[in-house]
Amino acid sequence: MHVSCDQVLKVTPQTALQVQYIQELSRQWKLDLWKPDLIQEIYSGGEIHIRVQSSNVQQMKENLLQQNIPFGIMISDVQKQIDYSSMSRKSTGRVSLETYDYEIYHPMTEIYDWMEQIKDKYGDVVTKDLLGHTHEQNSIYYFKIGRPSQETKKVIFMDCGIHAREWIAVAYCQWFVKELLTRQKSDSLIRKLLKQVDFYVIPVLNIDGYIYTWTTERLWRKNRSPQNNGTCFGVDLNRNFDAKWCSVGTSDDCESYVFCGPSAASELETIAMIKLFEKVKSNMLMYLTIHNYGQLILLPYGYTTNQSANHYEMETAAMKSVEKMKEKHDNEYTVGSGSVILYETSGSSGDWAADANITFSYTYELRDDGEFGFELPADQIKPTCEETLTSMLYLFEYINETYLEPLEEEEENPGGGAAAIESLWINIFLLFSVCIVYVLSQ
Repeated sequence: MHVSCDQVLKVTPQTALQVQYIQELSRQWKLDLWKPDLIQEIYSGGEIHIRVQSSNVQQMKENLLQQNIPFGIMISDVQKQIDYSSMSRKSTGRVSLETYDYEIYHPMTEIYDWMEQIKDKYGDVVTKDLLGHTHEQNSIYYFKIGRPSQETKKVIFMDCGIHAREWIAVAYCQWFVKELLTRQKSDSLIRKLLKQVDFYVIPVLNIDGYIYTWTTERLWRKNRSPQNNGTCFGVDLNRNFDAKWCSVGTSDDCESYVFCGPSAASELETIAMIKLFEKVKSNMLMYLTIHNYGQLILLPYGYTTNQSANHYEMETAAMKSVEKMKEKHDNEYTVGSGSVILYETSGSSGDWAADANITFSYTYELRDDGEFGFELPADQIKPTCEETLTSMLYLFEYINETYLEPLEEEEENPGGGAAAIESLWINIFLLFSVCIVYVLSQ
C-alpha cells in the first residue's frame, strides 16, 4: 500500500552492518533524525527516531524488512499530528493579558504583544529590553525581572526557543514568567529571590526560525541565515557557541540539521546573546536553557566525558529536583552529562556557560520521551510546565539556602513590622488597664 504522508519511525539496528546501512540511507535521502541528532551517533541496540518523507516511507520500510532491522511507527501521519492541534495555534488577534491562554501555543505576533503587556503591567519588577536583531530583521527581546536594589544582585539567566520547532520550550518560558510574577506576593521564596536575584529571560531566541515553523515548515530546526551564497539556509544555534565548536556531534554541511555555522558565534542571535551574557556573567549563578524532547536534565559536558568543576553539586541538586517533578505528575526525568546520557555534541550554550565558570548550567529537555517528539500536543503544555517549574523551584530553594544572604525578618515577612508594633500597643493597653483596675481596687 502506498503511503502518502511523512512518518516518524522508531528503528533499532542490531548489528554494526545494520547501523552502517541506516547511516547510508540517512545520507542518501537526507532523513530528519529526531533522536539522535547526528548519524554518527547511531549505534547497535540504540533506538533511533527518524522522520521519513512521504516519497520514501514505503521504500524505507521495505528496506528495513529486507535487512531484518526492527522498526515500528512512532507517528503514522506527521501532517495529521500537526493539524490535530491546529486550533491551538490560530492567532486570536490582539492579546489581552487577562485572558492570555498559557495552555496553547502562540505565534510570534502574539508573543510580542504578550511581552509588551507584561512589561506594562509589572513595570515595578520587569523591564523589557532589546537583545538584538535577526537576519530577517526581527527584534529579539528579553525580560529583566527583579526588585530594584542598590546592592549587587545574583543573576539567573534563561533562554528558550533556540531550536525553532521546540514549541514547548517557548510555551514554558511564558509560563515561567507568569508564575514568577503572579506568585511574588504569596510565595516567600519568589519574593526573596526577586529581592536578591535578577532573572534574565529570553522567551524566543531563534525568532526567524520560530516564525518559519508557523508559516512554512513546522519541523524546521535552525535559524534562517543564508549559507553558501544562498544555496541553503540556517545554522543550528545550539552548535554555534564557542565550546569546542564544530568538533563532535555536529556538521559542517550547511544542508545538515546540525550545521554548526561558518565559524563559532557566526550568527546574529548567538552574538546578541553572548553580548548580554558577558555583561552579567560576573554575577551569574545559574544558566538554564530549555529544549525538548527526551525528558532529561543535562549537565556539562557534551563535547567530552570529563566532568565540569561543579558536577557533583549540580548532579545532586538536579537529582533531588527530578524527585520533586515525579511527585507532581509521576513523570520520569533522567539526570546526567550530555555526552553520557544523550550523545556527544559540541558548541552548545550549556557547555559554553560551564566553560565561562557559571556555577550551575542546566539544559532541560522537556516532554516527551518518544510518542509525539517535537509535535507535543497542546494538552500537555500545562503538566509539562507544572513539573518543570517544580524542578526549578527546588533548584532555586537550594540556591536560596546555599548562596543567598539571609534577609531581616521584617523583609522576609512584609507587614511583619507593622504587626509587631500593633501587638506591642495592645499589650501596653492591656497592662495599663490591669494597673488601673488594681489601683481602683485598693
